[in-house]
Amino acid sequence: MIRVRFAPSPTGMFHVGGARSALYNWALAEQSGGKFVLRIEDTDAARNRPEWTEGIISALAWIGISAESPVFEGPYFQSEFEAQHRAAAEKLAAEGKAYYCECTREDVVARTGSEQRGYDGFCRDRGLGPGPGRALRFRTPDDGVTVVEDVIRGRVEFPNAAMEDFVIARADGSPLYVLANAVDDIEQRITHVVRGEEHLTNAGRQQLLWPALGATPPVWAHLPVIVNEQRKKLSKRRDKVALESYRDEGYLPEAMVNYLMLLGWGPGGDREIMPWSEMMPLFRLEDVNPSSAFFDEKKLRAFNGEYIRALPLEEFVDRCRPYLDPSWDVEVFRRVAELAQTRVAVLSEIRDNVDFLFLDEPVFDQASWDKAMKPGAEEILTGYLARLETVPFDADSLKTALTEVGAEHGLKLGKAQAPVRVAVTGRTVGLPLFESIEVLGRERTIERLRAALKRLQG
Repeated sequence: MIRVRFAPSPTGMFHVGGARSALYNWALAEQSGGKFVLRIEDTDAARNRPEWTEGIISALAWIGISAESPVFEGPYFQSEFEAQHRAAAEKLAAEGKAYYCECTREDVVARTGSEQRGYDGFCRDRGLGPGPGRALRFRTPDDGVTVVEDVIRGRVEFPNAAMEDFVIARADGSPLYVLANAVDDIEQRITHVVRGEEHLTNAGRQQLLWPALGATPPVWAHLPVIVNEQRKKLSKRRDKVALESYRDEGYLPEAMVNYLMLLGWGPGGDREIMPWSEMMPLFRLEDVNPSSAFFDEKKLRAFNGEYIRALPLEEFVDRCRPYLDPSWDVEVFRRVAELAQTRVAVLSEIRDNVDFLFLDEPVFDQASWDKAMKPGAEEILTGYLARLETVPFDADSLKTALTEVGAEHGLKLGKAQAPVRVAVTGRTVGLPLFESIEVLGRERTIERLRAALKRLQG
């Protein structure tokens, strides 16, 4: 049975690259009826925070990776397995596969004459035991190559002569990542390690550690790095990378899942918009492209718009509710929801599209006011105001009335409606104007046109 794992560290917001890795692992587990093991690697006590752990679990659930699934296992916490890590280190030392070393970095530089050269094996045969200032190093082979057969990258060779005897435990006995990670994977019976390519250098060391610990190495697959528009690796300091930020902005989880799955892999053909239920059975590690994958936020936004427009109307209304003021009448919103659904790419945009219906007066955007309230605007507002007193209050009649007012002043409808739109909604763009006026009602529309005229007249 395939057993994969996702092993994030709770040291910050949940990175979209981590989400992509998690989804690839989840797809393998689901399609094979295997297990997806969530392991929180929380051994960095100085940087770990409980809210980051909660954020990881919440973000995973948002993209469909939930403990409610029979595929899910965990979460396990790496800190709970320190006894096994220490025991593994001691076993390697007892079997001569690791040795204690008291060399400092300064000692190595003094002997080799270089800051760049690695450890020179000075303590290999000194027979030192554990003690203060003595770290534990793994004894790497002197010659030959260590080979990692990577499903995505093919054969990756690590010349043993260039691989220094690496530290697996500190002087206080606490294990380093490279050992703890291997021990946990072995204990949890992981068959496939699918992770970002930044871990590829660790794979060479872990390819040596697994058999030294009495286990057969897993299937390795290192995913391509995700880059920004400048083709630089996505950075928390420079780029928008937190999955929670996209969630809060109003991206739909199904759109995010669809997009992330395509960062390095494709289902074949020209189709890109595809639900998880169709993508998951098609996923193959062998088809993942080793080249870097561009995280195109504009394309993600377009995907999200497609998914929003495909929602049943009532579901769209429900998903918009967190972005609306609780005091707003949802029945009024429902009357314009279908119009709004075609105009928003993320759900957080819904508020600016409909707030004019619920506020005592619109929120005027000064740039919009200056753009619309040009010479002639006063005459258009005055003429339309006169018509609104008696015109039937439906969208078609309201449109006809403004068309006639515009014609009286030599303006087409597009020009004539600009000052009316700003007077009513506060903005130059938004929902279809006449349907909006119909929902706003005669009394409130007249009140807003009068207020705009008063403002124009100074």
